[in-house]
Amino acid sequence: MSRGRAWIFGDGVNTDVMAPGLYFKSSMEEMARHCMEAIAPDFAPNVAAGDIVVAGRNFGIGSAREQAAMALQHLGIGAILAQSYGRIFYRNALNFGIPTLIFPASGEINAGDELQVDSVAGVVENLTTGHRYQVAGLPAHLMAMVSAGGLMPWLKHRIANKDI
Repeated sequence: MSRGRAWIFGDGVNTDVMAPGLYFKSSMEEMARHCMEAIAPDFAPNVAAGDIVVAGRNFGIGSAREQAAMALQHLGIGAILAQSYGRIFYRNALNFGIPTLIFPASGEINAGDELQVDSVAGVVENLTTGHRYQVAGLPAHLMAMVSAGGLMPWLKHRIANKDI
């Protein structure tokens, strides 16, 4: 379950904006400080752990840089809700432990709305307006991977417990 403020982005947010190439040789902490700065300079300095990214169509299009999802994870994003995703970004976000749901009603959410997301049940509640949305949730087995912190922590745990 994720709960936090909504950060609103439109259509076609490119991975180059999430992880600017200028910072590729820097630490992830440095890159995360510049996440989205080209389109939302107040995002990285003000986002809080658990906050929710809400976007339009094709969130995460562009290059296959996994650093885009890593920067959002580093900032503590609790979930991403978008109408659609760039295919590779979608998988990278899940691999780095960010619940990522298809959310057709993204245009009904306002910046700063308090949201609560149950990623398995597919329930998005706007606690500010009282609206409740039902979307397709993540399968429990995939959410187990996300909850473990992503693919690598999940695999390490399974290998350590001889659960593979």
